[in-house]
Amino acid sequence: MSLTGLFLMLFLVVHLAGNLQLLNDDGGESFNTYAFFMTNNPLIKVISYSLYAFILLHAFQGISLWLGNKAARGNSRYAVSHTRSNERAARNMAWFGIVIFIFLVLHLWQFWLQMKMGVLPAVEVEAYDHPVQNLFLPVMEAFANPLYVIFYVICMVFVGFHLWHGFWSSFQTLGLDHKRYTPLIKAVGYVYSIGISAGFAIIPIWIFLFR
Repeated sequence: MSLTGLFLMLFLVVHLAGNLQLLNDDGGESFNTYAFFMTNNPLIKVISYSLYAFILLHAFQGISLWLGNKAARGNSRYAVSHTRSNERAARNMAWFGIVIFIFLVLHLWQFWLQMKMGVLPAVEVEAYDHPVQNLFLPVMEAFANPLYVIFYVICMVFVGFHLWHGFWSSFQTLGLDHKRYTPLIKAVGYVYSIGISAGFAIIPIWIFLFR
């Protein structure tokens, strides 16, 4: 679960870099170029299908681990507060993960599926000598809706908490837990989780307010 989580965290960096193209004031030129490349490059397509498998595997592992721990615990109460703290963190991770998974399903259905079905209008971009699908259009339409913007931002808060706990606990699970390095890992995880969640959240806010 730690390995799949780290892979997904690496993907989020790439995905955020691509989504930030939405902030360019070029009518969607750079974002549509990025979207076409990400959905048509053979190597990226292989990585993408691996990503979908990792998302499902990570979600399955997380829910199985949560249910297994819950069944093993039963109705017993822990006597040590530190253990209860860890248990609360794990329980919150499960709920955060469920909310994020629901968000991902809606997100993929709203944007990715439309591209795969080829129902988006075509638009010319300078990088290619043929039209590409205008994914920029449904994104702008979605982020013009204040309710969707609020929903998106709230989900990014959940993502931030999930990443914060998942980042350092992944290294801990892999045996990279040391009194000298753990504070640094936690600090990097803190910066990473805030940076990723804030980076994604600022996109719909900026588009809604200034586009």
